[in-house]
Amino acid sequence: MLRAACHEVVGLDTFYFEDCTLGSDLDNVPALRKDIRDIRESDLIGFDAVAHLAALCNDPLGDLHPEWTHDINHQASVRLARMAREAGVQRFLYASSCSMYGASGGDAVLTEEAPLRPITPYAVSKVRTEEDVEKLADRSFSPVFMRNATAYGLSPRLRADVVLNNFVCWAHTTGRVRIMSDGSPWRPIVHVQDISRAFAAALVAPRDVIHNQAFNVGANGENYQVRELAEIVRSTVPGCTIFYAEGASPDPRSYRVDFSKLARSFPHFKPEWNASFGAKDLYAALQEAGITLADFEGRKFIRLTQIKHLLERGDLDGALTWTHRRTTDAAAAVSGGRS
Repeated sequence: MLRAACHEVVGLDTFYFEDCTLGSDLDNVPALRKDIRDIRESDLIGFDAVAHLAALCNDPLGDLHPEWTHDINHQASVRLARMAREAGVQRFLYASSCSMYGASGGDAVLTEEAPLRPITPYAVSKVRTEEDVEKLADRSFSPVFMRNATAYGLSPRLRADVVLNNFVCWAHTTGRVRIMSDGSPWRPIVHVQDISRAFAAALVAPRDVIHNQAFNVGANGENYQVRELAEIVRSTVPGCTIFYAEGASPDPRSYRVDFSKLARSFPHFKPEWNASFGAKDLYAALQEAGITLADFEGRKFIRLTQIKHLLERGDLDGALTWTHRRTTDAAAAVSGGRS
């Protein structure tokens, strides 16, 4: 999407999930193979903007070793922002999360001004990063905090460990939707393509609109209770049924979110997906790819399982650092105005 908007794009990633693909990659983007904990200021010279998406990406992974989440998601993110500012980067888009609202309770709809009540190490890391990075804002450096709703949808590196994708994968491979809670918690969700559109809009928005601002990323019609998402999947996958895991109980993580600020600030940004369309699209892709239960429960689509695999094989050490030298893609050495 950024290339289509005429941005020159370079990636930077540690490539834990390089072979965790569904089909083939959409594009061959030049990339630096580097852990964000190892980034130097020189890596950032010449860029106009940084879209910082890198993190240990969900609650089970964050709970596995909370200090990893603190080290990578919080400390390395703040260090990256500080170096970006020193390197002359003007705009820093941070992939934050609506999970920061955590145990909001009740049915109140939460704006960006709502109290933050993080429950998990992942959500805490997002809160602390926002608090520290906002202090770096100045006349030449504009942080933007994109508080994404729970992601879903088909992508080249599909994740099956996010709620709607998980339900569709269960339904496709077993004929059942498994709910781990009592189904009552609220979740706002947003398609990965709409997240991309929101970031693209924030990259080019006037500075006075985005400077040191937080935006909930999603659409007001896309807040669902978990059981509602299960019903959408049941209506999508013929013959599937819903069941509740043994001992299912209310999940304290429950929040409904207001996305009006995003719509006001970026009037040309229009989300194009909803849960029903996304579930149908993913189900069709799983059918076409012939995804089995073994595939679904394997390492390719569950981030925690892949990390455990790399640890058990000795590819990663106890700090989640590669134990063998990874080469840097020479194609990433691109100069000039880049984002």
